Amino acid sequence: MATIRDVAKLAGVSVATVSRVLNKTGYVNQETKEKVQQAIKMLHYEPNTMAKGLASKKTETLALILPDIANPFFAELGRSVEDVAQTYGYTVVLCNSDNDADKEQKYIQIMKSRYVDGMLFASNTLRTADVVELNKSGIPLVVLDRAPANVPCLVVRSKNNEGAMLAVQHLLDTGCSKIGHLYGPQETATAKERLVGYEEAVRHFPWFSPSLMEPGHFSIRGGMEATERLLARHPDIDGIFAGNDLMALGALKKLRQMGVSVPGDVALVGFDGIDLTVMTEPEITTVAQPIYELGALATRLLIKRIEGTAIDNETYECDVSLVSRGTTGRA
Repeated sequence: MATIRDVAKLAGVSVATVSRVLNKTGYVNQETKEKVQQAIKMLHYEPNTMAKGLASKKTETLALILPDIANPFFAELGRSVEDVAQTYGYTVVLCNSDNDADKEQKYIQIMKSRYVDGMLFASNTLRTADVVELNKSGIPLVVLDRAPANVPCLVVRSKNNEGAMLAVQHLLDTGCSKIGHLYGPQETATAKERLVGYEEAVRHFPWFSPSLMEPGHFSIRGGMEATERLLARHPDIDGIFAGNDLMALGALKKLRQMGVSVPGDVALVGFDGIDLTVMTEPEITTVAQPIYELGALATRLLIKRIEGTAIDNETYECDVSLVSRGTTGRA
């Protein structure tokens, strides 16, 4: 593999001159520039991006830190980030934190040492101190959905509260008279806002009780277990709003195992709009987020910041929409 010294030797110039041509810095006359470019072509020389980054502190690399790449929501989010980044000439490094704060801390330090140009976080464990440290280091960041409290951030998210109320209203409109809620980890703003939206929609009904809310941990297994507990306490429930689609998938599986007809006995709505919701029978009604657009918008905003555009720390909220399918399709 050719080195920058090989290029300099073939072109008959110094290493510093080759560096100026590569980095487009300083003056190099046209004849010399052409010699260097010809030598690069003949030797098939490819500059070392990392070494270049160490010198310029710019590597055209973004870090994307996700909590669980096995969740289809984050897989689609990652695809949109990568697609948009590539159109701007950036490479994305994917970091899967497994909802582990220590693992996330290691990723942050590694990415800083590798001079990534910016970071995107879709994280349950991002701390206020992390945001402050990254700001001090001059590393731009955008938070997807889950920003820490008490620190200004650029946030891109969906209207979680509004979506939850939309889900509950749909269940009411289909004739449900007692609706339970499977909720996610309350340390996340996402799960908390969806739970609050559910409460706001149902707390005025005489049948409402806090015991109608059951933790499902944003997972299929969690949704199964929560549904079983919920029906043991309230066998007369005829509607369930699951705070994400994975819990809805678990709820549907458990209801069918228990011999409960969906939607005949219990109607079901999820939240997110992942593709798996159309692979079940019946297909799952869901409140769909514009997942691809969320990732695309966050990436564009981050790159604008990296390239010097002044963007205020504010929250960009994307609309959600109800997708009615078989689990609420009562005649």
